[in-house]
Amino acid sequence: MGQYQPAQLKLYNPDAIARYYSYRPWLAWGRVLRIISSFAGFIFGLKWDEWQDKVEQNKGKRAIQLRELLTRLGPTFIKVGQALSTRPDLIRKDFLEELIKLQDQLPPFDNAIAYQIIESELGRPIHESFSELSPHPVAAASLGQVYRGRLVSGEEVAVKVQRPNLHPVITRDLYLMRWAAGWLAPWLPLNLGHDLTLIVDEFGTKLFEEIDYINEGRNAEKFASNFHNDPQVKVPGIYWRYTNTHVLTLEWIDGFKLTDTQRIREAGVDPEAIIQIGVTSGLQQLLEYGFFHADPHPGNLFAVADGRMAYIDFGMMDQLEESTKETLVDALVHLVNKDYTDLAEDFVKLGFLTPDTNICPIVPALEAVLGNAIGKNVKDFNFKTITDEFSELMYEYPFRVPAKFALIIRSLVTQEGIALSLNPDFKIIEVGYPYIARRLLTGESPELRRRLLNVLFKDGKFQWQRLENLIAIARTDNNFDVLPTAQMGFQYLMSEEGKFLRRQLVLALTEDDRLHTEDVQRLWN
Repeated sequence: MGQYQPAQLKLYNPDAIARYYSYRPWLAWGRVLRIISSFAGFIFGLKWDEWQDKVEQNKGKRAIQLRELLTRLGPTFIKVGQALSTRPDLIRKDFLEELIKLQDQLPPFDNAIAYQIIESELGRPIHESFSELSPHPVAAASLGQVYRGRLVSGEEVAVKVQRPNLHPVITRDLYLMRWAAGWLAPWLPLNLGHDLTLIVDEFGTKLFEEIDYINEGRNAEKFASNFHNDPQVKVPGIYWRYTNTHVLTLEWIDGFKLTDTQRIREAGVDPEAIIQIGVTSGLQQLLEYGFFHADPHPGNLFAVADGRMAYIDFGMMDQLEESTKETLVDALVHLVNKDYTDLAEDFVKLGFLTPDTNICPIVPALEAVLGNAIGKNVKDFNFKTITDEFSELMYEYPFRVPAKFALIIRSLVTQEGIALSLNPDFKIIEVGYPYIARRLLTGESPELRRRLLNVLFKDGKFQWQRLENLIAIARTDNNFDVLPTAQMGFQYLMSEEGKFLRRQLVLALTEDDRLHTEDVQRLWN
């Protein structure tokens, strides 16, 4: 493995990459000097504007300079810029407008090289595969560029061609990121530095998967299978005969970028409805299917004229274990019910706290940070708000971010940023929780039914108010029909599995030596 070439490494292997660069340190150090000098020049320019009192006059120039700097530094830094482009609460407006261009307005590589890659990957001349192919790319992204075409059989397609020489560039940047993470970790508090290297490895694994277009095609089909019964989500089909490792041919999608609210409204589509589709489908990915899109920036999501939302890029995906999905449902329920002790235990199960952590002093801290979550809109309560307050908690309490959750957080932060761009008053939690309530009330699995019991009972007592709130919240979801749910609930109540609930319900109806007729009447109404 010591003699491998970067382009020959198909799966991310940090040890093999480290061995390769340990024999060629000049390649790595040259890159370090380039990165440092690039950012040093940019920071000096910002300071010079302050000294000369020309910040307002030069802000457009500096924004362009930042975009061009990230573009020159290549795919890794472009991806950082893409993530920042969805955060209007973190990045000032002039920088944001330029960083948005990193999503699909990057400089393309030479057409002749792209056409040569297509012919080489597909093993035939272009005219044998495509009756039409745009003379120039319609979009250029960090890892490839897209052409609009038509197959000889007549179907309109998007042809995605990977940038040449990607492997060496990515492996070098990942090596430097991992080296920097290892160097920084001892200088940070234990809980902050603990998983830095693992997070880089998780990112590296996903990046290597992303540059394998066959893997992306499989991801797209798995994602489409999960949403095949959802009329609100559109996933393009893959044309396997015209796909290989560095070329991906898929169904062409006519749509509008999620940030283009004017064109979305002109097409007769409600941007808020699109946000709701995005939030609900995001929750389904995390909590129902466990297979989620880890890079949902606006360049990868489109509003379709018929009111659907389309996902078009499936390079960066991840799979959650069943136990993690169930604990995430628990955590959301405990957050909404303000059960902070149970929520702290969820953090232990998810790996944010070690099993030997004393959670007693952490509970009031969680309540202080998360107590006002419900009802807050995205502008007032977002991941930046949580991160700022948690950053203080992480110095006092042993919180850490498990490597697996780096991608989940990236996905949630990006979707939140899109919601913030479309509508600062959009209440993300109030859209998300009806989905959870509907799933709990329909209880399609024994695990979910057990979780419903955990919600409805506290300290052995039936919580009438919680059931009432759950039904009220679920009914705000257009997909929820209370009558079939009530029928399912009655069937469950009469089943062998519902024996415990029958006993508890009888006790609840007659507790405190009175019949709770008012509660039952309110629920019935």
